[in-house]
This record gives sequence, structure tokens and C-alpha cells, in this order.
Amino acid sequence: MSEKLKIKLSIANRVYPLTIEAHQEEGLRKAAKNIDVMIKQFEQSYSVRDKQDVLAMCALQFASQVEQKSIDKANVSEHVEEKLKALNDLLHLHLVS
Repeated sequence: MSEKLKIKLSIANRVYPLTIEAHQEEGLRKAAKNIDVMIKQFEQSYSVRDKQDVLAMCALQFASQVEQKSIDKANVSEHVEEKLKALNDLLHLHLVS
């Protein structure tokens, strides 16, 4: 049985109590810190004062990063697959000859 931790994370000046697995703590704390950094950047860059608007912009930014990584990974996988097929065809050509 894994150990549960009770932690409090502060995001946008609000405290969120969470019960988590011990191995999740570092990632959650880093994520909360990144959100706060992004909030400050949006507030400074766009003079947005409504926290809900800023949080929505943060959510969109993080979601788009996840989607872009997924797209990039698919493109890399396709490229690797093409290279492996070309290598396989070349090996087959030399083995059959």
C-alpha cells in the first residue's frame, strides 16, 4: 500500500488541500509553481486582472503544450518508422543479392 500525503498547494493566491501519493508531490509542487509564474507573466504582459481569465489562459497554454508534444512525438515516430523501413529494405536488398 502506498503512502498518502496531505499537502497544501497555493495557486493564484488560493490554497488547495490535496491528498496525494508520495511520488506525486514533487511534480504537483513544480506544476503549481509553473502556474503561478505563468499567471504573473500573463498579468504583466496583458494587464489582465480577472484571475479566472488568467487561469483560463494558463490552462490553454499548458493544454496546447501537451497537444504540441503529442503531435511532435507522432511526427518523430512516423519519421523513425520511415527510416527503419528504408533500412530494412536496404538490408533485404543486400541479403537477397
